[in-house]
Amino acid sequence: MKQMDILDKQAAETEADYDRDKFLDGEIFANMVRGGAAQLRSNADEVNNLNVFPVPDGDTGDNMRMTIEGGVAAIDRVQTNNLADVAQKLSQGMLLGARGNSGVILSQFFAGLTRGFAKHRRADARAVGAAMEEGVKQAYASVITPTEGTILTVAREAVQYAVSRINDKSTIITLFSDLIKEMYNSLQRTPDLLAALKEAGVVDSGGAGLFYIMQGFYKILIGEEIEGSSRIIQLQPPEVDFSSFGPDSEMTYGYCTELLLQLLHSKTDVDAFDVNVIIDYLKTLGDSIVAFKTDSIVKLHVHTMTPEKVMEFCRAYGEFLSVKIENMSVQHSHTVTADLPAMQESPAAKEVKDFGTVAVASGEGIKALFHQLGVDEVVSGGQTQNPSAQDFLAAFDRVNAANIFVFPNNSNIIMAAKQAAQLYDRGTVRVIESKDLGQGYAAISSLNFTSGDPEQIEATLCEAMTMVSTGFISTAVRNADLSGVHIECGDYIGFVGKEMMVSSTDKLTAAKSLLEKMGMENLYLITTFVGRETTAEEIDALTAWAAEYYPDVEFYTVEGGQDVYPFIFVAE
Repeated sequence: MKQMDILDKQAAETEADYDRDKFLDGEIFANMVRGGAAQLRSNADEVNNLNVFPVPDGDTGDNMRMTIEGGVAAIDRVQTNNLADVAQKLSQGMLLGARGNSGVILSQFFAGLTRGFAKHRRADARAVGAAMEEGVKQAYASVITPTEGTILTVAREAVQYAVSRINDKSTIITLFSDLIKEMYNSLQRTPDLLAALKEAGVVDSGGAGLFYIMQGFYKILIGEEIEGSSRIIQLQPPEVDFSSFGPDSEMTYGYCTELLLQLLHSKTDVDAFDVNVIIDYLKTLGDSIVAFKTDSIVKLHVHTMTPEKVMEFCRAYGEFLSVKIENMSVQHSHTVTADLPAMQESPAAKEVKDFGTVAVASGEGIKALFHQLGVDEVVSGGQTQNPSAQDFLAAFDRVNAANIFVFPNNSNIIMAAKQAAQLYDRGTVRVIESKDLGQGYAAISSLNFTSGDPEQIEATLCEAMTMVSTGFISTAVRNADLSGVHIECGDYIGFVGKEMMVSSTDKLTAAKSLLEKMGMENLYLITTFVGRETTAEEIDALTAWAAEYYPDVEFYTVEGGQDVYPFIFVAE
């Protein structure tokens, strides 16, 4: 090689290195996102344990992990170096995969970031800083009443500091170095802004999750290896037990069929293609239909007896990127076949009804009760099992109603339900902000659509929620002093809302004390949802105590089957 050629090659390599240092492109950003997901994955348990109440229900780390992994799964199918395109795919995946309040806020932060990147094939430090400012704005806008001392504060203070330090010599690396430095400092200050954190002796869990994600971003930028950052995410792979379907079985439930269809110009007008063409056909073959088009790719889900007909029809418009067909009669580790509706060979398209309902529940007894009370679709979820926005969207489609009322039944699920409601365009979705099982149970028990007025129905449901209070018994996972109650790890604790009320080494003593703190002498009805591991002897003992000391109070028990809480008391 000639000397001049060598010098030209070195100059080109130097320029390439300069560009990578000065500019963020789609490839680098995608790798940073994978690194952020891997870093959070490694620290998810630590984030879960940053729980104000010492209850084994911390799930912030898992919610944020699954949210960003939904985005990683989306960008793993993208082959472009365009920053705007990669960010758009990431945001779509995160919005659909968002779980829990912190996960929704995280998805909204990246949605704002995506808006900031909209016109950038690549971005320098100033453009990245401006995009992060958009992310902070959208994150704050997603919360009706923003609370300082949370993930919002950590994001805002870190971005403000990092952007304030940008100058003509700044690089992407210096920007993220400043960002994570201030993000850590801001996280340490969260207990000074939120009294509940200071009392519990923890920093904000959502802020911690965001710090680990951005720490992963920075590590990738400086060339540090993060275990698991290069692997393709597979969300919730099922553990299949084939023993439930043998040579004498009959096909009852059909096939869960999921396809990724790449539309082809040789087969259709890709830009003008209307996904309703596929949806209308799927209605003749099955139900539980979800289908949407993103750029030139169609993703669809349907329960059908004839998946081969689905595939044949779709191939008229393109070719498959992936195909998944599962026999729904086969038990999965996370599915109860008894809950699946039996399918007909070619069911007629379901007529859109006026009103429908969706509720979230954990525990087979609670799910069954909700169905008995008239709920159309029960989404599995609760503490440590928050459903995603995509889970809600699928449930809305199955309900197939012009007006859908949603009962999240958990304060950490309300935002995901609302995000799904905003994304849904086939009906009006009204999220009834039930913050716990008791509020949801009271509202669902009052369901009545005879007025035909959605606003009046919503008002009645919200009023019903105000008539109850809900008490929880659980087990403490660490020592703590909350609301004047001293707690030892392993104690049984009782609380209502955010107020800790009792702690005892004995489960029944804690339950009785909590009921008395709830003013049992002034109540007329207690509905007790019994947890999965609560014994018949414990139920009988508590029922006998209530009958002896509070004979005027109606005391009912329901086999709820929920985890984490051996007793949930709904008081009226």
